[in-house]
Amino acid sequence: MEANNSNSQRRPKFSTSSKMEHSPLIAAVMAGNIGLVEKLLEGGADVNVQVEGGWTPLHNAVKEGNMDIVQLLLEKGADPHIKKDNGATPFIVAGIVGNVELLKLFLSKGANINEYDNHGFTAFMEAACYGQVNALEFLYQNGAQVNLGRQTSEEQKKLRKGGNTALMDAAEQGHIDALSILLEKMQADVNARDNMGRNALIHSFLDPKNKKVKEIVHLLLKYGADVNVRGEKGKTPLILAVEKEDAELVQIMLECDGIDINDKDSDGNTALLVAVTKDRIDIAQLLCEKGAKGDHKELIRIAQRKYNQPMVKLLREHGVSEDSPPSPKVYEPNSQRWQGCLRHLHSIYRPMIGKLKIFIQEEYKIAETSEGGVYVGFYDGKEAAVKRFREDSQRAQQEISCIQHCRKNSGLVMFYETECENGCLYLCFALCEKTLEEHLTDQGEAALEKEDFQNILKSLFKAVQELHRSNYTHQDLHPGNILIDSKGEVCLADFDKSEKLDEGQQKIKDDLKALGRLVLYVVQMGKDPFSKIQAQSDTEVIEACITEEIKDLVQNLLTPGEEFQNQLSETLSHPFFWSHRMCYRFLRDVGNESDIKRRNHRSKILKKLNKSKAFDNWRDKIDKDVMEKMNLFYKIPEKRYRNTVGDLLKFIRNLGEHIEEGIYKDVKSKIGEPSEYFQKLFPDLVIYVYKILRNMGYKKHFPSVNNS
Repeated sequence: MEANNSNSQRRPKFSTSSKMEHSPLIAAVMAGNIGLVEKLLEGGADVNVQVEGGWTPLHNAVKEGNMDIVQLLLEKGADPHIKKDNGATPFIVAGIVGNVELLKLFLSKGANINEYDNHGFTAFMEAACYGQVNALEFLYQNGAQVNLGRQTSEEQKKLRKGGNTALMDAAEQGHIDALSILLEKMQADVNARDNMGRNALIHSFLDPKNKKVKEIVHLLLKYGADVNVRGEKGKTPLILAVEKEDAELVQIMLECDGIDINDKDSDGNTALLVAVTKDRIDIAQLLCEKGAKGDHKELIRIAQRKYNQPMVKLLREHGVSEDSPPSPKVYEPNSQRWQGCLRHLHSIYRPMIGKLKIFIQEEYKIAETSEGGVYVGFYDGKEAAVKRFREDSQRAQQEISCIQHCRKNSGLVMFYETECENGCLYLCFALCEKTLEEHLTDQGEAALEKEDFQNILKSLFKAVQELHRSNYTHQDLHPGNILIDSKGEVCLADFDKSEKLDEGQQKIKDDLKALGRLVLYVVQMGKDPFSKIQAQSDTEVIEACITEEIKDLVQNLLTPGEEFQNQLSETLSHPFFWSHRMCYRFLRDVGNESDIKRRNHRSKILKKLNKSKAFDNWRDKIDKDVMEKMNLFYKIPEKRYRNTVGDLLKFIRNLGEHIEEGIYKDVKSKIGEPSEYFQKLFPDLVIYVYKILRNMGYKKHFPSVNNS
């Protein structure tokens, strides 16, 4: 096949091993001497011997396409799944040489149709690389994944390597027949992207020896290839066509609907600037006639330096100015984290999408999403985080519906508006600095105060509460969807999985359970990944809580009662959110109950309070002088303080009432601030009393978290 020949000139199928002579068996295989092969095997030669590169007799027999020797080696124990150093199996090598019979044989021996080598190449991809049309069709008919991207290591992914599909391989190597079959018969995705964001159209420009670029480009455009996609350094297909200095190819690109003729690469070069730099007046004329803007101050100067007066005349005729544009206003970003890319984006020209200025390049990407990524941008001049979807995305519609119904919720990330272009939908939000996960990680060894945890969780709970009141649930609460803005405020984001409340409002429970796990994640400073906490049972999460107060808070969220619709209102009034002064006031108020002051042993509250033995030695923890001073108030010894919870509350009440009186001045000097003193001595007392009163429905003394 002609396609095979053109490929072999550019990309050698196999390297020649310098150590073949060290294996007489492999030498016999390559010579096609089946008699000698059999004799060597009978003489004890290792059927799976490997030489440089990991080549075995079987790999070489497949490479030579010798079915008889392949079958002999298999009969003598050759491993049909053995790999070369690069991970290629005999099955993958059969894809390279395009031998359908060998492919069929190895499938019968258990080969995986989509198995891949260390670089992510499958037999299907190799067949596309080498233009092996028959092998391509056979593999497709037997279940090969047409749009599978090249699998590679995490390290390579970070370098944006891999992800190439068979269509990209065929386009890059110039195999028209393979490309046609992939598009027409196999419905290959013409706009699939590799890990660098390139589609097959970009790949068709990559090999300088590819002589069939025009035919390939024409075919890809016929099947709807995105003409504004970008390759290395942000180059578009039009800019790449100009760089090839092929006027006919440029003309093909200019005839495409929706092409952005003035788009710039990451260095600020337009197609017209490249044409002028390369001294191609014919291409520059095509671009000018199609409306290319000559707003780059260097265009005429470049043409003059090249003594190209016809080019200078052409540019002047099409309105190119020799004057420098006015200096842009000094721009200082609000965002500290994203200030570098914001400055760069602000300084360069980008065609506007309505009120949106954006550049879909890796250096502007904030986060990956399942559909299109989140990018830094400007919406109506404001710094923005822009979430990109397909125009027909169901998730996008869910997100828009939710945020439009909940605009008054101040706890949600601020939504600006949407813009739409070329089948893409852009959702524009206020730009935040980091996620909750990043915020906790940034703290390093510096532990946050309880007040910090309270502020984070209170803001989050209120945002979710308002969401529920607007008849929506979030359904995807995790640290990556909770953002911290430039003022340090907590914002809830990402509503593409949000759902309207069902009739029984059961989906509220899903959000409550996620909040329970987020409480543990926050107070642990993100020590365990949230995915680990998500995988734990409710019981395991509760037991992992470090204090009784946090344990009770988490338990209420994970196992809400019948009134779970109002759970967040009650949770926001939980002692976890009380200040030390509020806790102290609560204990004093309970201690002021007449049944507690008079030790009414028939009192249900007092009986339940005194049931616990956890505070039996409370008097020993109080400063000795303070204890003696407070006991002197009672002349009769029987009335002095006992080691019961009721008397501890009575003690706290009495001290609070009398500490400012003259005779108790020395008490205050010893204990300092009473609220801090009792919190330190009895950290679990508040939650203990709170739980007893809550379970009895006696909420008279519960403070509101919104009170100062």
